[in-house]
Amino acid sequence: MRVSVVVGVSQLDLARLQFAATSIYHFLFVPVTIGLAFLVALLQTAWHRRGDEDYLRLTRFFGTLLLINVAVGVVTGLVQEFQFGMAWSSYSRFVGDVFGAPLAIEGLAAFFLESTFIGLWIFGWGRLPRGVHLATIWLVALGTVLSAAFIMAANSWMQHPVGYRIDPQTGRAQLTSIWAVLGNPLFLWAYAHVLLASLVTGGALMLAVSAWHLRRRSDPRVFRKTAKVALIVLVPAAFLAMFVGSMLGTTGTTYQPMKIAAGEALWNTAQPAPFTLVQIGGYTAGNPKPSFAIRIPHLLSLLATNSWNGKVQGMNQLNAQQQQQYGPGDYRPNVFVAFWSMRVMAYLAGLTFLLALWGAWLLRRQKAETAKWFLRLAVWAVILPFLMNTAGWILTENGRQPWIVQGLQLTRNGVSPTVSATTIAISLVIFVLLYGVMALVDAVLMIRFARRPLGPLPELDERAVPVPAMTY
Repeated sequence: MRVSVVVGVSQLDLARLQFAATSIYHFLFVPVTIGLAFLVALLQTAWHRRGDEDYLRLTRFFGTLLLINVAVGVVTGLVQEFQFGMAWSSYSRFVGDVFGAPLAIEGLAAFFLESTFIGLWIFGWGRLPRGVHLATIWLVALGTVLSAAFIMAANSWMQHPVGYRIDPQTGRAQLTSIWAVLGNPLFLWAYAHVLLASLVTGGALMLAVSAWHLRRRSDPRVFRKTAKVALIVLVPAAFLAMFVGSMLGTTGTTYQPMKIAAGEALWNTAQPAPFTLVQIGGYTAGNPKPSFAIRIPHLLSLLATNSWNGKVQGMNQLNAQQQQQYGPGDYRPNVFVAFWSMRVMAYLAGLTFLLALWGAWLLRRQKAETAKWFLRLAVWAVILPFLMNTAGWILTENGRQPWIVQGLQLTRNGVSPTVSATTIAISLVIFVLLYGVMALVDAVLMIRFARRPLGPLPELDERAVPVPAMTY
């Protein structure tokens, strides 16, 4: 296979960098959309049931932030669809019959549901009956959840292929059971983890905005309500996200042991296996021994196998097994990236949970509005879930390398043979520039609208009676 090069960077590296850049950027918006759609639906439900106009004002306030996020997120997601055909046509040709099925369902069903009802929600204020209008935002939230489900099903299939066969005539993978794909053990835990991480992200965002207003005494009575809602969601979601992440690691030990070993920089099989809190060096096969490390005995065995003395296979042994099965080669991922992405994700998740607990304690003692240090930290802590989500996504994708589909296709065999490195490099630069501008616009809009005062209710009758009969 011919591999073109631009200034010492191969076509493969550029294609991977391009997809990584667009995927990471897009994944900044996905958790916000899922989490914030659910929280906005909760706020509107509170208004619908209690008749408290504060919740109506808050619904419209945070609904604006949701719409800004959706507008930018949709555009960045569409770009990824084109990349499969542009830079990864060999991959698309090989597994398109399998990988395309959940993506098609996502586009035709989930995204259609989400986009249709968000339009009805936007233009239905004062026009639709209150109960019907409330249903539209819940259907938007459902659409975001279903959209994530089918995308995660496709991604989990790449991590652990199931429900397929290889056509002996074409050599292409063919789908044999969509239910096997949707029942993939990795998918079930990964999907639950993404949903919980989305609730954490949405809760942290709502808490940060509320804390900013509370610090400045801007409608403190009203924003105390969203701080309370955010913390009620954030505390259990953060705790369950860590628990489900642990269970995902246990499942990964069964189906992706190389990823687990790389995440610990475990070169040789250990029983029991310690968990390393931090280490310096030891990230390459040529220098596997760290110069400094702090370890907790038995903890990796417990996390990876649910056993105090469980055996965890090392990368050297796993690499030898894969060489026997798939032929000569190095089947170990970038250990440094795997090791630290896992820890960034885990440590930031812990910090977020502790902050949420602190906030819940202050709220219970009715001191949240005057706790200056908590309010300051809550504003800046909004960054934590985004870093946590990005680190988790990097761990998921890097840990599978050098496979693009575990055990079926190597990443180097998935790139388009007719697209030059120069073409990919040019498009990469364009994407980075465009996404940089979009990120700036999104950040400015989000900050501006998050800081604006609530203001009075519009003159439109938000209690909306059923739409009157049309006259002709």
